[in-house]
Amino acid sequence: MNLKVIEPVLISLFFITPCFSQNPLNFGSDILTADPSAHVWKDGKMYIYASHDEECQLDFWMKDWHVFSSSDLINWTDHGACLSVDDLSWADNFAWAPDAAYKNGKYYFCFPAGSGFKDRENPNNSTKWMGIGIAVSDSPTGPFKDAIGKPLWTEPYANDPCLFIDDDEKGYIYFHGGSDYLVAEMSDDLLSVEGDLYKMDMGGFEPKMEGPWVFKRNGVYYYTMPENNRMLSYYMAKSPIGPWEYKGKIMKEEEGNNHHSIVEFNGQWVLFYHRWLDTDSECNKKQRYICAEYLYFNKDGTIKPIERTKAGLSTKKI
Repeated sequence: MNLKVIEPVLISLFFITPCFSQNPLNFGSDILTADPSAHVWKDGKMYIYASHDEECQLDFWMKDWHVFSSSDLINWTDHGACLSVDDLSWADNFAWAPDAAYKNGKYYFCFPAGSGFKDRENPNNSTKWMGIGIAVSDSPTGPFKDAIGKPLWTEPYANDPCLFIDDDEKGYIYFHGGSDYLVAEMSDDLLSVEGDLYKMDMGGFEPKMEGPWVFKRNGVYYYTMPENNRMLSYYMAKSPIGPWEYKGKIMKEEEGNNHHSIVEFNGQWVLFYHRWLDTDSECNKKQRYICAEYLYFNKDGTIKPIERTKAGLSTKKI
């Protein structure tokens, strides 16, 4: 074997830069992001609507939301802030995990926001409140305008909305807060709730949760969530409002919470989530970054467990 010939080849292979996205995702900007809500709209692009962590922010005091898009999951464009709490008359803080939908030729941005202060040492002194608003735009990247000038409701306390549009164009909103596992049907224009909020039948298993995400595949509905705010797990049902059957974990827990979304892109399902990673920040603490992994199903429709990887979407699909 001619080692002199092989050595240069190995060196050249070592320095080849992968042409696929790696974790964390590179959005082409230095901002810190979390809570990815991913959607593929009519132009075929992937859009991620994300919350924006300010470096060393005080107790999740967050002020705006950003939109990113990609045609290949490799190269991303940061379209900037699509909405800010400065645009709201009813809230001034807590721009947390959002969602989005497309209907009636419009793009709808579903967002939590609030006001007040959470006293973690003396909870009885807390004044914090959060509600869910709806903003609308003609463009998937915004800017979005607060469409109703108030939250959808004021009681119960609510955040982390998931706005799901079924095949028949009926809209449903799922959220965290108040009593969990609540759902409400949306009006046709998605600007109000029809009827009451009601609790779904979760089959007798109702762990602490946040950040729900609902999607549909092959006529089956999936209710996914960070169980105990950490590990990703899911239920399955034949209806968007249940009854649901618990199926187990998708991704094991890691330090810090984990918000996610699951969407199909060019025939391949993808899980977007965030991780808490070490940074060189002045406050010397972990910060959140959005990552992605391919997601696969078993023949019976259940989801195969997923491991966090540094390679992310750089690995080839199988």
